[in-house]
Amino acid sequence: MRAALRRVATETRLHPAQFVLPVFVVSGEGVRTPINSMPGHFQLSVDQIALLAKEAESVGIGGMLFFGIPDQKDEEGSPAWDPRGPVPRAIEAVASAAPEIVRWADVCLCEYTSHGHCGPLRGHVVDNDAALPSLSKAAIVYAEAGADVIAPSDMMDGRVAAIRAALDQRNHHQTVICSYAVKYASGYYGPFREAAGSAPAFGDRRSHQMDPPNGREAIREAQLDVAEGADMVMVKPAGPYLDVVAAVRAKVEVPVVAYQVSGEFAMIEAAAAQGWIDRDQVMVESLTGIARAGAGIILTYFALDAARRIEVAQ
Repeated sequence: MRAALRRVATETRLHPAQFVLPVFVVSGEGVRTPINSMPGHFQLSVDQIALLAKEAESVGIGGMLFFGIPDQKDEEGSPAWDPRGPVPRAIEAVASAAPEIVRWADVCLCEYTSHGHCGPLRGHVVDNDAALPSLSKAAIVYAEAGADVIAPSDMMDGRVAAIRAALDQRNHHQTVICSYAVKYASGYYGPFREAAGSAPAFGDRRSHQMDPPNGREAIREAQLDVAEGADMVMVKPAGPYLDVVAAVRAKVEVPVVAYQVSGEFAMIEAAAAQGWIDRDQVMVESLTGIARAGAGIILTYFALDAARRIEVAQ
């Protein structure tokens, strides 16, 4: 079949505007620290984030998702709501440098707590209810810095309602909440934890993240977050859970987002480095599969390369 005819008959199409590029923000100036397990990605200072945002804007990427790496951490995770912390400063810089980029702020405490868990502890267990005011404070700081989308990734029960109420009380009615509604306790997060310095000091996150064998639970989680005020819901990871992406898409009316996580990215890069796969073909194929399953927005570390590849193909 001729390539032109194949393009006409294509059922699932990718567009750079679907892609959101996750980035890791640190303090300082001129900082580009390579992330060993994620080739081509770096911990970046705010000035470097602004340059990257201009590049992303130039190829039509829809958004950037900011993860902060603070200089100091404490048991409560208080650097998460520092108005001069890395994420608020990055949001402000990108708003100026690349105004067409939608600014997403991840909201969790694991990068900011000294113990690496997603909220304050009660013994060795995360105190769900005690985490909610802290998450809300961080969300307000990010919204006031200019975040378009607040993306709580902590998986605490009730956090969407708490954040929506806090935002509305400060007149941030237009700030969108994209809930990490369906976040599995996955082994695919390893490279991210290196990049963000967020590995837990002990234990794991199975007390609040979803059990990988469970699919029906994903529907309940997504519907609960929509009822609490989520404007979008996310499934994470994407590739191993395409059935869940499709199931959630069938049950909710809000946009469905999928996160092609660090481990998915790293595996493709590692196999390509060995010459076992065609990197670009597998990159586009994996993203097409995520979109075909029902994700209208895809968070991916391939965002820049995929946008360029799609542009060339068109």
